[in-house]
Amino acid sequence: MGNRLLLDAGVKVKSAIRNGQYEGVRTAMGERDRMRIGELARRTGVSTRSLRYYEQRGLLHARRDANGYRRYDSDSVETVGRIRELLATGLGTDDIRDLLPCAQGGPGLVPCALSWGTIERKQAQLDAEIAELIRRRASLATFSQIMRERQERGEAPAAPALRSA
Repeated sequence: MGNRLLLDAGVKVKSAIRNGQYEGVRTAMGERDRMRIGELARRTGVSTRSLRYYEQRGLLHARRDANGYRRYDSDSVETVGRIRELLATGLGTDDIRDLLPCAQGGPGLVPCALSWGTIERKQAQLDAEIAELIRRRASLATFSQIMRERQERGEAPAAPALRSA
């Protein structure tokens, strides 16, 4: 583990994992196998549409073979896992693209100025959103309490009175 931040975002990625490491498939010649988009989708449990989107956003890289098909390295399985893990935290694709170099080699992020800054900024944003949601909930609770009190006093609902006017 060492200097890694560990995230448990509840993301499951279909892949071969041994000793906590993603296992890459190698050919007899030692070159990494390249897989088509359907195989990567099967291995990761992510739709081909999402994989194309990740590629479009610069999160995932594919090479094209002679007939134009996308070919992915076996490392792409791990990359998709990191993308899914980071998406589950609420980070956007722009932040994820910047953080991916800090997210290789297993779950979590390698601490660096960029990863700390991005994570702290996102936490502050979530804290502000939570505070706003708490404020809104309190307002709704006030309305609810007032409605209960008016109902207990037998006040007529406004809607039927408005309809008869």
